[in-house]
Order: sequence, then C-alpha cells, then structure tokens
Amino acid sequence: MTLIGWAQIFLFCIIIVALTPVIGGYMTRVFAGERTFLSPILRPVEIGLYRLGGVEEKHEQHWLTYTVAMILFHVGGFIFLYALIRLQSVLPFNPAGQSAVAPDLTFNTVISFITNTNWQNYGGESTMSYLVQMLGLTHQNFLSAATGIALALALIRGFSRTSMQTVGNFWVDITRCTLYVLLPICVLFTLFLVWQGIPQTLGPYIEATTLEGAKQTIAVGPVASQVAIKMLGTNGGGFFNANAAHPFENPTALSNFIQMLSIFVIGAAMTNVFGRMVGNQRQGWAILAAMGILFIAGVVVCYWAEANGTTLLHSLGLTGGNMEGKEVRFGIVASALFAVVTTAASCGAVNAMHDSFTALGGMIPLINMELGEIVVGGVGAGLYGMLLFVIVTVFVAGLMVGRTPEYVGKKIEAREVKMAMLAILILPLMMLGWTAIAVVYEPAVASIGNAGPHGFSEVLYAFTSQAANNGSAFAGLTGNTPFYNLAGAVAMFIGRFWMIVPAMAIAGSLAAKKTVAASNGTFPTTGGLFVGLLVGVILIVGGLTFFPALALGPLAEHLAMLAGGSF
Repeated sequence: MTLIGWAQIFLFCIIIVALTPVIGGYMTRVFAGERTFLSPILRPVEIGLYRLGGVEEKHEQHWLTYTVAMILFHVGGFIFLYALIRLQSVLPFNPAGQSAVAPDLTFNTVISFITNTNWQNYGGESTMSYLVQMLGLTHQNFLSAATGIALALALIRGFSRTSMQTVGNFWVDITRCTLYVLLPICVLFTLFLVWQGIPQTLGPYIEATTLEGAKQTIAVGPVASQVAIKMLGTNGGGFFNANAAHPFENPTALSNFIQMLSIFVIGAAMTNVFGRMVGNQRQGWAILAAMGILFIAGVVVCYWAEANGTTLLHSLGLTGGNMEGKEVRFGIVASALFAVVTTAASCGAVNAMHDSFTALGGMIPLINMELGEIVVGGVGAGLYGMLLFVIVTVFVAGLMVGRTPEYVGKKIEAREVKMAMLAILILPLMMLGWTAIAVVYEPAVASIGNAGPHGFSEVLYAFTSQAANNGSAFAGLTGNTPFYNLAGAVAMFIGRFWMIVPAMAIAGSLAAKKTVAASNGTFPTTGGLFVGLLVGVILIVGGLTFFPALALGPLAEHLAMLAGGSF
C-alpha cells in the first residue's frame, strides 16, 4: 500500500461527497416539476412525449397502479428486446454478420438487461450487432436505470407525504429521469470518453496486419455511448467481453477514475434527494454516512489484501502485491477501488478479473452484493434497499426503548416491518438456494473451472451477482449453458421485482399515514448512534445469513493460502 494509493481513494471519496448535494438538489427540482436550466430546451419535448403517450402529467397513481405500470412497461421491453436479438441476423447495422442468438442465452440476456443486471454469458463484440447494442441494450440501460430511480422516488414520497393514497406517476417519473438527468449527463460523458480514445462509429471491424505479418480483426463500434450509460446507470454490461479492462472501453487512468465517479454519483445523490424531500437533509447525510462506513471498510480490506499478495508470491520473492488479472495501466489500487465501487453499487463493470483476486480481496465484492447492494447501490435501487434496512433498524430501536418506532415522522408498524423483511430475505433465497443446487447438480458442476473452495466461490459469486442485479462475474465459470442461463434469469427476475413489490407496498402504506411530531422519546435518526446501529443491523443480518457460505468459499481458501495451498 502506498501514500499515492490512499490519496486516490481519499480524492474519490471527497469528490463524491462534494457532488452529492449539487446533483441531489438538481434532481429534486426535476422530480418536483420545477424549472431548471434545461427546461427551455427539454420542457417542450417532455410535454410532447406526454401527449404522444396519452399521459396526464398531473394525474398520480396508487402504489399498486404505479407498480403494475412499471411491470407492464418491462413486459413490453422484454418482448421488444427478445425479438431484436433473435432477429439480428436479418436486421441492419450488423457489419460483422452476427447470427441469431440461441433462445436460452437470449432469454438470459433480456432478463439481465431489463432488470438492470447486465449479466453477460456472451462476448459482446463476437455476439451482438451494432443495432442490438444501440437500440436494444443501450436503450434498456437507460430505462432500467430510470426505473430504479422512479421506484426510489415513490418510496421517498411515502415517507414525505401525509394522508395520501398516491405515490406519483410512473410515466412522468421515468420520463423526467431519462430526459433531464440521464440523457444530458450521458451526452457530455460520451464526448469525454471519445476524447479519451473510446470508439464511437458505425464502421465495420478493422482488419490489421501485425508486426509478425499475421492478420488481426479489431472490433470497434458505437462504444462510448454505451459505456457512458452503463456506468452512470450502474448497468455494467460491456460492449466488449473484457468490459472495462478493454482499452477501447477504458483506455486511460483518467477515464478509469471518471468512470468510477459516474458509478457512484447518482446513487449518492439520491440520499440527498431523500433528505430534501422529507424536509431534513441531515436524514440523507446519515444514510450516506452509513453507506460510506461500509464502503471505506471494504476498500481498506480489499486494497490491503491485494497489495499484500499471497504466501506463494512471497515464497517466490514477489513482494509487490497481487497483479494477476489486473491491467498494468491501472495497478493494484485502481483495480481494488474499482472492484469495491462496482459491487458496492449495482454496476457490475470490471477493470480487473475478480477471479484472480486474493481470497479476502475477492470476498469483499461478494459481501458488498450479499448485503443487498445498499452501499450506495444501484441508481435508486440502492436507496430503497437501504431504506428497508432503516425500517428494520428503527424497529429494533423501538424494541429497545419500548415504544412504537418512528422515522421522519411516520410510525413504523407491523405491516412495514413484515414487508421490509420479505424484501430483504428474497436475495439470500436466490443467492444461496441456487448455489446449493448448482454445486450438486452434475451439469452445473461441470461448468466450474476450479477445484475446492475457489470453485465454490465462483458459483456463489455468479448467483450472488445475478440475484443482487450486479452483473459482474468472478470468471472461471462457464455460464453459457441451459442450466445457468435459465437459473440465472430466474434469480435476476426475482431479485429485482420480488424486492420491488414489498417496497412499493411500504410506500403506499406510509403515504396514507399521518405525520407525527417528534417528542422527547423519539429516537433521533440523524446522529452517530443511529448510523452505528444501522451499520450494525446490516452487518448482523448479512453475517448471520452468509457467513456459513463465506466460510466454505473465500475464508477456507484464505486459510489454505496461509498454509501454501492454491486452487
């Protein structure tokens, strides 16, 4: 570990904290329908879209209507994207002549992109045409990200409103999010990435002759525009198979740093949106503080583990840390920081192969996802996931003092706690349930690339990543099989939508309640005590649920490493 390495981590954290109130303030005005500096340009477009879609801007929806609208919206997206991928061989903008994708892989890919997971059991440049990448995958990157933000807004309105039966209008929320937030930032971000050297072209793949005289095909395409939204929207699906480790997706140290910032910036800003909408920005800062503690702890452990290396490396006289699977242009600190950022958020882009991390270094991304990706988390999804833990935390605090728990003026009762626990328990059911099946089902076992605890970690990581809607891969696992395509699709679908429905039920329940004034017996939720209790509840729930699985995987591998073993 080096001083320069810690300086990079510190600079990253400072910039995120500084941007949080700026982006949060802008987003709050957007979703309140207030005028912004982009309104003269975009407001006429917004009104035109409402007229085209038959949407009444002022008409709000009950939580159930809001949820049904969201689900039907994604059903339409599923049908459109499935047809586009299956028919790509006869559609235009296919200069590499990509053929139709197999049905099971298409099903997995479509579920992956509509759930904001972007798990890829395929190599982008060798499987998907330009049309699919642009009209299908990039299109879903925008809409799945906007959906997460819209759902978070609905839950925030549940906390901020009094005696109301509505939580907003899904069509208005998703339009404003896409039009005023995601698109403008992505336009500027794309131009920056092109300046850094990322291709943005509809031209064919390039045939080159190497110094040895061999022929080489260099894949290009409309890359920069997809990279921009895959990072900003915490989608993570790469145009190339190597994802953000590919020089055409992430060519420089500067592009790497800005991409990491873009992964976190909206998720962090959503905490400020929450604080502003409930009338107390300190509430948002308290949530961000809890996220920050978990994030910094993960970075410290991951960076230390990778910089320290392994016993086997030390025995060979290699004391510079573990550089296996990492790009030399980024090094250990940028690779470790990226790994923690991409799994703390629900992004899934990778600039290094997590399969090549040390046991403890690879365990941190795994833990980030197992906690529900609430350490900033996906855009919107991270906030509503964290608010579920907040509900459980204030319930525990209420038990301690013997009174009905309250949060931002709303009494938290049995209905909200039951719904929160239902949503929280969905993820371990998918992560651990499918892992248990995969390690005993013979066709699934045949896909595991390594023996022992490392092979177990590969399977656990795959289903954890998919159920948590992250999409990053541990590597070493052959995922493009009927079992993994279908099982992974189920894990992604349930991990996304079965968590959303209870969260929306909570939003509707809270919005209908009256706001109660704080009293001397009200547990304060803006100070260090609450932040510490929230972090403790998150770690206890995660620890009790996942510790046995971690003991079989990365912890067992670490102990074997200390004895000189490897897998």
